[in-house]
Amino acid sequence: MVFKRLLGSLGVGGPAVDTVLDPGAVLPGGTLSGEVRLTGGSASVDVDHITLELVARVEAEHADGESEGSVVFERFSVGGGFRLGEAEQRAVRFDVPLPWETPVTELYGQPLGVVLGVRTELAVTGARDKGDLDPLAVRPLPAQEAVLEALGQLGFGFRSADLEYGRIGGTGQRLPFYQEIELTPAPQFSNEASEFELTFLAHSGGMEVVVEADKRGGFLGGGHDTLGRFTVTHDTAGVDWNTLVDGWFRQLLQNRGAVYAEPHHVHHESRHGSGPGMGTAVAAGAAGLAVGVVGGMVAAEVVDEVGDFFEGDEDEG
Repeated sequence: MVFKRLLGSLGVGGPAVDTVLDPGAVLPGGTLSGEVRLTGGSASVDVDHITLELVARVEAEHADGESEGSVVFERFSVGGGFRLGEAEQRAVRFDVPLPWETPVTELYGQPLGVVLGVRTELAVTGARDKGDLDPLAVRPLPAQEAVLEALGQLGFGFRSADLEYGRIGGTGQRLPFYQEIELTPAPQFSNEASEFELTFLAHSGGMEVVVEADKRGGFLGGGHDTLGRFTVTHDTAGVDWNTLVDGWFRQLLQNRGAVYAEPHHVHHESRHGSGPGMGTAVAAGAAGLAVGVVGGMVAAEVVDEVGDFFEGDEDEG
């Protein structure tokens, strides 16, 4: 019996695990819900703990170039301390909080090329086994969506999105990596910058928006990068986001060094008689930005990259 139990803990005749996430994309700082479904194997086993890992595909720059790898950025213990009988079926429900800085993987259902996953670790009778990765879809917070909508309305184009290993100095960044959204310049800025990079660093009280411009060189000098950090609250009501975001980029390009702006606190204003809400007015622009994925990486190719990541992870395991 001891030998049979040992084989079970190593995977031969052991329990089966299937983690099922609740339908729909989740929000950064929101709740990830679902259940871990267990099916007992050929012998009873003691389940010590069930742990969920949040995993991201991250790029790292080094002297020899760039490389990609998996980074676990959060772990949750969601169950354990019970005996799972032979062929017994049991579901363990979980509701866990996502980090506020969790990257956004989609905009209006369009994939952005950022890959996140949930992996389940099962500790059974003294042995541990990490299961397959399940894709995790994350949609933007209202303030993030408002900024992206404004970018689309202002004429910026989506080039790519990825996760960079490292930290941005002077910010409240908590995760060991950050999401970088590369944008083609809007027509009004195309003579001053060849590219912009944008990063959201959300927290419970609001969000930092870090913008980097690749400024074009002038007659007497070469180009250079300039960095700006702007902050907003989570309350999006009553804000003219087009004007606000346009102002960020104009302020950034007028300065040679870093730009830091105080938090933009929303003032509630009556919309009576003002026509459609801001969300309605700029939805088309945001949709255009999302569809702009096709400009650099066709949606099908994004899906292929996601599949390759999860298959590669399984192969490594």
